[in-house]
Amino acid sequence: MAEEQAQPDQVGDAAGERSASRGIVVGVDGSEHSHCALVWAAREAERRQRPLHIVTAYSVPVFAASGLDGGYATVDDSVIREGAEAILKQAIDKVARYNIDVDASVENGDASGVLLEMTETAELLVFGTRGRGGFVGRLLGSVSSALPAHAKCPTVTVPLICGDRLGETTDDKRVMAEREKSGHQPIENVVVAGVDGSEQARVAVLEAAAQAERLSAPLRLVCAVPQYSGSLAWVPAPMDREALFADIRVQLDAGVEWLKSHFPRLQIETQLVDGSPVDILVDATRHVELVVVGTRGRGGFAGMLLGSTSDGILHHAKGPVMVVPDREDPRLADRPRFGAMLGDS
Repeated sequence: MAEEQAQPDQVGDAAGERSASRGIVVGVDGSEHSHCALVWAAREAERRQRPLHIVTAYSVPVFAASGLDGGYATVDDSVIREGAEAILKQAIDKVARYNIDVDASVENGDASGVLLEMTETAELLVFGTRGRGGFVGRLLGSVSSALPAHAKCPTVTVPLICGDRLGETTDDKRVMAEREKSGHQPIENVVVAGVDGSEQARVAVLEAAAQAERLSAPLRLVCAVPQYSGSLAWVPAPMDREALFADIRVQLDAGVEWLKSHFPRLQIETQLVDGSPVDILVDATRHVELVVVGTRGRGGFAGMLLGSTSDGILHHAKGPVMVVPDREDPRLADRPRFGAMLGDS
């Protein structure tokens, strides 16, 4: 994979240093969507005191020849690369006011593949929800749907509609119409984590707790229980759901005790609600700093809160959403000491 420094005086001294740890990586393509992601990433880099690596990627198009000679032809990529470098320079200028180390590169290759490779060493990957297409080969857009499910590090998706909370303006008519319709909603300094009793949810909750500490914010654990459907419609719902909610409440409290053992100064609250996990968490994105979910879950009480649900949240979110991949964490080992685990039978 080729790499080129956008501004030699503002990037690392050697590619080897960057490969060791890229800190926070943000994908840009010059669109308003990527500008929102860039600002969020710069703020986060400043909070964590970590370097920010800005990247844009492009692929050189290949055309089939239509004459007697046949074969294929490629175009000169110099103009494309110059345009990509201009986007990086604009991005570097945009984050110049932040007290962070900034590194930037133009990558030649498929945007999804480029960014996924970077997640092997990145601490966090940040990107917008849609791109403008063009010569960067849609760095955002469909790419943003693929990344969270396959990334090796946590990812944060930043939708354009939340740009106002980042001090960003937009001329996007759909975003402006939606803002006018929903009106101004104050943003709570709260981190929300979706839980469903799966091991993956606990990994996500640990990341959410760390993020809440960085923001000096409370952590709100949300467990949403959808209504019975299909073959379970015959179950005596009032009696069974009351027992179900009581059981979840006990185990949520045990989960809070476990988290407190690792984050003793963190304010933690729980919210057990009756409804669709996607709807509940999408609504939360409107008025909290961050919503955190895992990449997949096993179901349990909340009926697949994670997995396909995380996709639904990303597609409809009105604020930043962090997706945490499944991974080992030594802190999970002492969870059984705090009572039966949510979702266990």
